[in-house]
Amino acid sequence: MSHTATVKVQVKCRAAFEKACRRLKIEYSLNETVELFDGTKVTGMTARLKGWRYPVVFSEGKAHYDNYGGRWGEESELNKFRQVYAAEAAAHKARQQGFRVSETKLKDGTIRLVCQR
Repeated sequence: MSHTATVKVQVKCRAAFEKACRRLKIEYSLNETVELFDGTKVTGMTARLKGWRYPVVFSEGKAHYDNYGGRWGEESELNKFRQVYAAEAAAHKARQQGFRVSETKLKDGTIRLVCQR
């Protein structure tokens, strides 16, 4: 039986966050306070996305960032991070439940996970 899911991502799992950052070869911190351009200070897990002036801070289920409407960072980089994080988080949870997980990147860029016992 096959299932397809669309996932709204809240970055909460530290293990999946670290794996996603390492996989995308981006700098990260598990606990950092960042001051954004408007002076807002936010503490949480931070990812320094490629081409972004300020890091993205993931805190309390939200992504805090300032990319100045795309001038300080392409939204596509954040979307790529969310996709990889979602795959890592799903695989992490599936492995915890005893599944073997394999991954394939499809031609259209989507990630396909297959979970088997």
